[in-house]
Order: sequence, then structure tokens, then C-alpha cells
Amino acid sequence: MITVLTIPAFTDNYIWLICNDGAKKTGRHAVIVDPGDAEPVADTLTELSITPTAILLTHHHNDHIGGVRTLVQRYAIPVYGPALERIPEITHPLRENDHIILQGDKVKFIVMDVPGHTAGHIAYYGHGMLFCGDTLFGAGCGRLFEGTAAQMHQSLKKIAALPKNTLVYCAHEYTLANLTFAMKVEPDNADIRARLLDAERCWANGHPTVPSILELELRTNPFLRCHVPGVIAAAEKFAGKRLVSEQEVFAVVRYWKDTLD
Repeated sequence: MITVLTIPAFTDNYIWLICNDGAKKTGRHAVIVDPGDAEPVADTLTELSITPTAILLTHHHNDHIGGVRTLVQRYAIPVYGPALERIPEITHPLRENDHIILQGDKVKFIVMDVPGHTAGHIAYYGHGMLFCGDTLFGAGCGRLFEGTAAQMHQSLKKIAALPKNTLVYCAHEYTLANLTFAMKVEPDNADIRARLLDAERCWANGHPTVPSILELELRTNPFLRCHVPGVIAAAEKFAGKRLVSEQEVFAVVRYWKDTLD
């Protein structure tokens, strides 16, 4: 059985530990996802008597890889990451449709190329879970630092095609701000309003708002709803012109959000 532990880092990052339950003989093992900071990871591993077996990286930004060197030096574990990005610690470069099998055959993922936030960003899908770094957030998506709007739009469409019950493990706690923006785009969307109230309760009680369920993202995330008439109308009003494609709508909604951040 696979469980996922949440490790908060910095001001709003999440590092994920993908754990097996482990027999008493072998103990508990874990795969570390996007360790931007080594210290909270090492503390958690020690406290819970977990042995790390590998690191998975989604992209090259320092808040996702800053702890890798220290963890590799301490635990001597392999590092999986995007083949198209320069990360010196990577031992297993990955591309679209690569399969990785870890902890014997207990942890299995297929790799998805999801450029947009960075040029070589990847995500990991398996066990009904998606580890997507900074591509898809709760009710939002990553900024376009290196990729294009066209690339990000296609990456999000690829994610949207996954099973609707997929659990989405993103790398930042941005859900409240994203839902506030989503209300500007679709003020009459009852699902967004309900999700915002739920996220506020969650956060007030000290709980993360992620992972989310892809089905909920499809109902509340404006970046996945660029085909919806209400989102199209809002984007056209903001742009002051007619938009002729979903990609154009996405580009306008992304720019709109950028102007508010």
C-alpha cells in the first residue's frame, strides 16, 4: 500500500514522501519528490524511521532541487529528473512515456512531459496520483517562466485527460489565492464558491488544501476551463477583443492572473 506524507518547506512549498507501509523485516521506505530543502526531509525520515530509496524531480528551480545534493551525500540514493533540464545530480534522466519502477515493484510511475513553467518540466503519474510540480496548482497553474502559453495549455490538456479521480499533488500552497482569482473569472460558479469556503476552513485549521482531485480542478480551475463559455466571455472582456481559440483564452487568463500577482 502506498501512502504520501506532506513536508512543508519555506513559506509555501510542499515536499512529498511516497511511502510503502513496509514489512517489519524491511521497514518503511520512501521516494522523495522535489526536495528544495534537505533539513525538513532528513528530520522527517529520522523521526519516522523511514529509509529513502530515490528522489524524483519535476524541474530545475532551486526551491525544488536545493536539498538534493545534501540528501544524496547523506543517503547515496539515485535521482530521477527531466532529461531536458540541467540538474547535475540527476542519475536517471527521464522523458515522455518513460516508466520508472522503484522499491522493488511497489512504486511505479509513467513520466509526462509538461513544459510551460520551465522548458523541460515533467510530471509523474501512477497509483491514481499525479506529482506535477509547478504545472498545475489547486485552482491554478504555474507562471510561464521559460515555456510558452501554447506549451502550457497543451500540458494542462494532457493532465485534464487523466482519470477524473486522480489525486493532484502540486508543490505549492496557492489554492486560496487561485480560488479568489477564479471567482473573478467565473463569479457565478457555485463550485468555485464552495471550494473557496472549504479551502478557507482547511487553512484556518492548519491543514493543507492539497492534494486535490482532478474532477474538482476541472470544475473550478479556470486554466482547465478555457473551453467554457463563461471563461471565454470573461477573457474576451478583459482582453477587449474576440478570442478565436482555447489557447488564446488560456494566454489571456494567464496574463490576467499575472497582472494581479
